[in-house]
Amino acid sequence: MTELRAINKENFIDAFNLKLAPGQEKFVSHPIRSLAQAYVYRDQCQPFGIYAEGKMVGYVMVIYDFDVPEYDIWHMMIDESMQGRGYGSDALDRVIEYIRTKPFGGSKRAALTCNKGNSTAIKLYESKGFSVTGIEDQDEIELVLML
Repeated sequence: MTELRAINKENFIDAFNLKLAPGQEKFVSHPIRSLAQAYVYRDQCQPFGIYAEGKMVGYVMVIYDFDVPEYDIWHMMIDESMQGRGYGSDALDRVIEYIRTKPFGGSKRAALTCNKGNSTAIKLYESKGFSVTGIEDQDEIELVLML
């Protein structure tokens, strides 16, 4: 259903054009901010466009934390016009597959944070095997998948 394609000079503008639904700005950063972070952490992260039927429908970034070590999933989002079609769930499967290849180093953990009020995302993450750890930072909770 979906595939991940590395963000590069051919498709980064497509990522910039992705739109969040009204009110979702409090849950996830826009890809412009994410790609700036990806540039800073370029030796330990990979930004991806999420594609369905040849079109970019979303964005996600995977970063490796050498200090823990663990893989972190940052800024996953699906364009407002493409939500509700299962693309986020399928893309998360692709992200987990990518992380299991351990592209930046060994780890037995994949982690992400999620706004406490984003019940839709929390249910999705839990359905994929992520568990709430109890660690909170302001309005964000941490979820972890043991690999």
